Amino acid sequence: MAVAQGAFAGRVVAWQATHGRNDLPWQNTQDPYRVWLSEIMLQQTQVVTVRDYFARFLARFPDVASLAQASLDDVLGLWSGLGYYSRARNLHRCAQQVMELHGGAFPSTAEVLETLPGIGRSTAAAIASLCFGEQVAILDANVKRVVTRVLGFDADLAQGANVRALWDAATQLLPVGKDATSAMPRYTQGMMDVGATVCLPKKPACLVCPVHQDCVAAAAGDPQRYPVRTRTLKRSSQSIWLLWVQSKDGAVWLDKRPTPGVWAGLHCLPLFDSEDALVSQVPAALKDRVQALPVFTHVLTHKDLYLHTWQLRVPDRSTDWGEGRWVSADAWPDVGLPAPIRKLLQQGVASDHPARF
Repeated sequence: MAVAQGAFAGRVVAWQATHGRNDLPWQNTQDPYRVWLSEIMLQQTQVVTVRDYFARFLARFPDVASLAQASLDDVLGLWSGLGYYSRARNLHRCAQQVMELHGGAFPSTAEVLETLPGIGRSTAAAIASLCFGEQVAILDANVKRVVTRVLGFDADLAQGANVRALWDAATQLLPVGKDATSAMPRYTQGMMDVGATVCLPKKPACLVCPVHQDCVAAAAGDPQRYPVRTRTLKRSSQSIWLLWVQSKDGAVWLDKRPTPGVWAGLHCLPLFDSEDALVSQVPAALKDRVQALPVFTHVLTHKDLYLHTWQLRVPDRSTDWGEGRWVSADAWPDVGLPAPIRKLLQQGVASDHPARF
């Protein structure tokens, strides 16, 4: 089944105008700062989660200059709970480079955008096409699914050469003609919307898809076999021990995680690789006051973390617990904390009893 380039793009554009998502807070704008911020946040994260974070970020950092001037701790604090914290570190570095290298204005081409920290090929294309009308294809996970199904592209995407071929194929589907530049923002958004709301991984809504008539996979009745990827990442697990020291006034002892490593750059309860290593940090006179909380599991993309938390309540802040510092009860909620550590501390505050998971 051959796909007519202009007709395919036209169907996507027309469908997006009437049936696509047009009320998201980062839409209906050609402000590259807002589009960039949303694209970074939406990587590996659902729209429903990003909405609130996006609003809070704009309220705190309304433009790239304010974000560049902020401290990394402030950025990580606002990002806390959104996960994949390398995104936040790259976000901060990217804002600084936009100010330092580009005079505070985002580059208008995907080629230059891709040189900035944290901006890959698809994100660069999204910004360039949505904000500047550049004729470049995006190929995030959702759009890969749409393109492979439409074209019946069954080459194994575990191989780099096949991914490059898919990029070429996606480029051939772009709008053409004199109105191509003006059509690009809606086409790009339309491809995102089809992948996110219609061409789903399981039980795709083929009958209401705007490109159903173009789709090889739909015609064959087997859309769920696409995309093809044979190599999968193996899950692993890791046990870590946390020492939760809290003073009577609610302050907690936090240290900053090194880079690279688990939760790099975030503030965290002191973390140890073994129970013995944790116990060695507790003075002998306090060992009988330490309480082991139930082990809980924090699920990452390709790893399960088994968290063993030992809680110690002390009367004051007179003891130094090594690397780190005391953070008061009114200050720790605003620092960059890993999601499970934030949950642990919040539950401890909400209850007169030790936190339970």
